[in-house]
Amino acid sequence: MSDESHPICSAKGCRTAAVWVLAWNNPKLHTPERRKTWLACDEHREHLSGFLDVRGFLKDVVTLAEWESREPGSAADR
Repeated sequence: MSDESHPICSAKGCRTAAVWVLAWNNPKLHTPERRKTWLACDEHREHLSGFLDVRGFLKDVVTLAEWESREPGSAADR
């Protein structure tokens, strides 16, 4: 059972705690400044990054802690 208080990896079927944030956007659907996010554990970071990168969607990969510290309204800002 996963810890409900911690975000989990976005990979299908994975219940591991997320360590990475993959920021992306689809230029056909989103404005250039918009960022959607997928979360990844260490095991799935490369796979998920590759999926987004080959489509030209991947914009940034940072640790979850770094993402939370720089996002307005994040847990670090409360």
